[in-house]
Amino acid sequence: MALPIVSVPMKKKQKPSLALTLSATGLLIIGGGVAYRLFSQGHLYSGNLLVGANIIPNDALFAASLTTDPKQWQKLQEFGTKESQAELNKTLIQLRDRFLTNNGFNFKQDIQPWVDKEVTVAILAPETSQPASKPVATDSVAADSQQSLVMVLPVKNSELAQKILAQPKALKTGKWIDRTYQGVPIKQSEGQFGTNISATLLDQRFLVITDNPKATERAIDAYKNKTSLATVGSFAENFPKISESNSFAQFYVNVPNAAKIATTAPNRRLPAQVLAQLQNNQGLAGTITLESEGIRLKGVSWLNPQSQRLLSIDNSAGNMQQRMPAETLMMLSGSNLQRLWGDYILTSQGNPLSPVSPEQLRSGVKSLTNLDLERDLLSWMKGEFAVSLIPNTPKNGTPGDFRAGLVFMIKASDRKLAEASLQKLDDVIKTQYQFQIQPGTVAGQPVVNWIGPFGTLTASHGWLDQDIAFLVLGAPVTDKIVPKPSSTLASNLAYQQTVPTELNPTNGAFFIDVERMVNNFTLNTLFPKQRTFLEATRSIGATTSVSDSRSTRYDIFVSLKKSTNSATLPNSENHPNISSSKP
Repeated sequence: MALPIVSVPMKKKQKPSLALTLSATGLLIIGGGVAYRLFSQGHLYSGNLLVGANIIPNDALFAASLTTDPKQWQKLQEFGTKESQAELNKTLIQLRDRFLTNNGFNFKQDIQPWVDKEVTVAILAPETSQPASKPVATDSVAADSQQSLVMVLPVKNSELAQKILAQPKALKTGKWIDRTYQGVPIKQSEGQFGTNISATLLDQRFLVITDNPKATERAIDAYKNKTSLATVGSFAENFPKISESNSFAQFYVNVPNAAKIATTAPNRRLPAQVLAQLQNNQGLAGTITLESEGIRLKGVSWLNPQSQRLLSIDNSAGNMQQRMPAETLMMLSGSNLQRLWGDYILTSQGNPLSPVSPEQLRSGVKSLTNLDLERDLLSWMKGEFAVSLIPNTPKNGTPGDFRAGLVFMIKASDRKLAEASLQKLDDVIKTQYQFQIQPGTVAGQPVVNWIGPFGTLTASHGWLDQDIAFLVLGAPVTDKIVPKPSSTLASNLAYQQTVPTELNPTNGAFFIDVERMVNNFTLNTLFPKQRTFLEATRSIGATTSVSDSRSTRYDIFVSLKKSTNSATLPNSENHPNISSSKP
């Protein structure tokens, strides 16, 4: 699977090929909760670009449009377990109260009558004129002073919108004042404790609300001077690739600007060479839709139009799932491992935020095997590959007997080089680790087994169809792949219902049976309440495809459990302190 053409530092997780698109999913489900209680009425908006793309300044770090359709928000509440719904609701309530309830507004009475079918929330980069010592805040107080939030609410009834703007709710502290900027009337709070709200009505069609008067001016400038998000390089060309008329949410991430901000944060600085590589990238965008069994995300990432870098169009994956047994727990496949490594080096070498630095991986391979990663291994690894986790639990075993084998499979581009490398590896395992290297057979096919000092079969390797090498580590599951299984992962119903098929041919695929993984493994904690949310998930599937020399497409589906008794959300109007209380 090809790496995304973005590698923006994130707190989370996982394989570089999918990390950014999955992070975006989590951000919208949790952070997008501004809208669940803000926007509980309305209809779906259609269009090829984000609502307000012609108003949001072109240096915005992040923007997301969210439906105001109450049926879609109710549908979201049906997914997951009681516990995961409660956690989500807690975040949604806090965000709703911050932007509406605490300012005296009730959505149903004050906003719903005039707002249109979708709204957009954007985060602006700090202005360059501000001190650059801490552009990214490490706490919520500093964050409010450095980054600005812009909300664009399309208006379907301008008369009502003008009325609420002309007669806003009385503030608990401070007062409302009127001013103009470039001939545009602005209403803003003054002397209010906490966030100061600023609002204006543009062209009688868009009510723009910000938490910073300067942000309102920047939005007006972007609208009048045509320096908005809609003019960002290749945005208008790429966003329509994933736009959906019935979406729950759509989002955009400005990769180079986000990288610049992230690099100045304390203890998170990126080297100049990493930043230079990230400037080749331009954007990551996605659309989230709610389906009967889960959440689907369609994503696209693209290069800066002025970048000299080009993508290799290699969509030759799609066969490895035919070689894995139906019971496979996890599989990650791709088209060309050597090229994947090269792409990873571009944005990871010298990057302190990379999961594993290329230098560490090279030295680790050398230290453990005495082999050169690039010369001895990757030199013949130019074909389709897969890494899988296959269970080998005894038929009459108990949950405590659960074992699994890690299977690496790759189509060799040069079998002679591959055989020489495997022979070197066998020699190291024998001399350095005192393992026995024993030939054997599985279903009549020759294999090489590594037998540990205590007589335990630790690993096996061999060949399939002359040019596909495999290595099995851990539980002995070679008999699961040799010969080719009659019941494959590709025929598994869960795989078929989870892994998207729209992209064809593909550059790679990913599948994980989350339900069985959670039940059988102790997983590292990557984010708060992780187990709660994982227990609400059945499986995750993804496919990627290089669209052209400058853009890559991603499709992801998260299959979720459903709760017959959804967690109820208290009414904040009846609970003044709801943001600190449990739903």
